[in-house]
This record gives sequence, structure tokens and C-alpha cells, in this order.
Amino acid sequence: MAVLNFIDQMGRSISLASYPERIVSLVPSQTELLFYLGLENKIVGRTKFCIHPDDKIKKINSIGGTKTPRIQDIIDLKPDLIIGNKEENDINSIKKLEELFPVWMSDIISIEDALEMIIGIGKLCNTEKKASSLVNEINAGLYILDQFKEKLNGKTCLYLIWKDPYMGAASNTFVNDLIKRCGFSNILEGKERYPMLTLHEIIEMSADYIFLSTEPYPFKKKSVEELEQLVPGSKIKLVDGEMFSWYGNRMIKSIAYLNNLIVNL
Repeated sequence: MAVLNFIDQMGRSISLASYPERIVSLVPSQTELLFYLGLENKIVGRTKFCIHPDDKIKKINSIGGTKTPRIQDIIDLKPDLIIGNKEENDINSIKKLEELFPVWMSDIISIEDALEMIIGIGKLCNTEKKASSLVNEINAGLYILDQFKEKLNGKTCLYLIWKDPYMGAASNTFVNDLIKRCGFSNILEGKERYPMLTLHEIIEMSADYIFLSTEPYPFKKKSVEELEQLVPGSKIKLVDGEMFSWYGNRMIKSIAYLNNLIVNL
């Protein structure tokens, strides 16, 4: 029997007897990508945070959270492939699952990593042509996004993902790479990933822009109003977290969203 061999983004070897027919996805943005690639009838399991496409997702079995998957539920689904992510999934759960099933892991801290992931899943699931077309479309959009670099001219940006304590997106994150691609200077550049910040530190930074993400912490208008009082020198914006942190086909919508956001800053 022929064997299909792949290398995931963590450098791990994955072998499949054939292209997958029963896929469990443990990552919301990658679940959405599978739908986009036409694999709807091959997805048998997804997490409770996999919410797109909203008109189709509910018919797919939910197997728990990204970090708290129900292992037995996954076993019962008899997948021939599980797709996960280094940051979003719990390593101990992944180790248990890979003893039983092929597990392909993404590792994404940049736009290039995201594009590589799309191609990788396309090859893995025999949808490489559509995956390549998607990457070309995203690259065309990114080229248009580059026009704003001169306008922003390195204006500083603080992107907050959590409150109590405050946490921001720093180096080695997909969010960091995306905001830099727009032309912002990430005021947390040099710090590692998602540092905790005191309110005093935020005030002292006095970034040109402070973006409050709607996920994973659900910042609301009230938080904008609070920070406007405390950091009057910064422009505070409530932003759609999906548009900054979901990699995959969502990046097409993200680029249009970012264009509109920057035009209206």
C-alpha cells in the first residue's frame, strides 16, 4: 500500500495511508480553511471555538476546547487525521492523540508561516490547487496593504489582547507581523510574545494607537472610554480580533478590514 509522507510546521513526520476522509480540526482558523478548501464533508470534529462558517459549522461534532479537547470523543470519531497548532493546543493532549492518530501541527508567528500552512494543508488534503490560488489572492491583497506604510511612517501601536492583567501582543506573534506589515511600529517589539503590562506601563508608553481586541478578551466600548481618559495622548480603537489573529482564508477579509481601518484612523 502506498504511503503519503508529510512534514508539519514543527518538523514532525506524518504518514497517511491515503488522503484523509475523516478530519478533526483543533484550531478555529484552520477549521474555517478546511471548509474553504472544499473539505466540508470530511470534517468530523472541531472545537467549540470553531465558529466559522457560521451557517455550516453546527453540524460538525464539537469535541471541547482548543486546550481541553475531550480525548474519548475524538477517539470515537475515528479520525484518520487531526490538525492542530503549537500555540493554540495543549501539548499533553496532542501527545496523547498522536499515539493513536496522525497529527499535523502548524506553528505560526508570521504571515509567511500562515501562507506556508495553507499550502501544507492543501498538500495534506489533496486540495493544493485551491490552496495555491488562495495564497496568490492573499499576496495580492498584502501588496495593496503595503501602500499604507508611508502614511503610517512607523507610528507606534500597542495591541492589547487581555485585561486584568493587561496583556499585549509582542515579538514572535502573528499579530505583531501583521501590524508591522501595515506600517505600524509595535511598541512591544523586543518583548517576548504576550507580556503582562501594568496600567502605569501603558500610560508611560503613550503609543500613538492602542488597539483593544475583541478576542480572546472581549474588550467593549467601555474599555475604550476608560483608556481615553487615562491615556489622552493615544488614539484608542476597538478592533475585530479575528481580523488580526485568524490565519487562513480569513486573511482575505482581514486585508480589506485593515485597509478600511487605516484609511479611517
